[in-house]
Amino acid sequence: MARLEMLPEEAMSPAQKDAVAEVVAGIRGRVPAPMIAWLRNVELANRGQRLGELLRFKTTLEPRISELAILLCARHWTSHHEWTAHKREGLKAGMDHEVIAAIAARRAPVLRDEREQVVYDIATVLLPKGRIPQALYDRGIAVLGEQGMVELVAILGFYCMVSLTLNAFELGIPGSIVPEFEDPEFPAP
Repeated sequence: MARLEMLPEEAMSPAQKDAVAEVVAGIRGRVPAPMIAWLRNVELANRGQRLGELLRFKTTLEPRISELAILLCARHWTSHHEWTAHKREGLKAGMDHEVIAAIAARRAPVLRDEREQVVYDIATVLLPKGRIPQALYDRGIAVLGEQGMVELVAILGFYCMVSLTLNAFELGIPGSIVPEFEDPEFPAP
């Protein structure tokens, strides 16, 4: 059960109502789950949803590559709701089922090209260590370009915030429990 629920419309301030109206009228057409928490600070809700829209829909990285990065972040944080939503989006974007299954199982997937491989390599080093060795950075620039590298790092950073928000407030739970994520130290809520 979520620790925070969507504010009922009658309990929202005019600014909160405007934030909800903006996101519903946008590309998503609905309130994204982390915004349920972010609405407690309406400026965070406005800025967070706009940044998410930019990073998800308006980068130079093709959707398959963005979704790979998002799934790697979701798995890193064992974010059930993030995984459930972006597994579906990843499949729509052309990701292979086997790649998604390998990431869920924390195994190295067999990837189709150098773009996928460099995203995987960067994410699996940057997320746990917070840094990228020079050789991997140089490879990322060669494959993705400077703008693509900046966008990849921004996607990973943003989806860390999303994953932590979803986890802390148990948003999307229990409906998004991922059985293959079972962790005895932190059993699913």
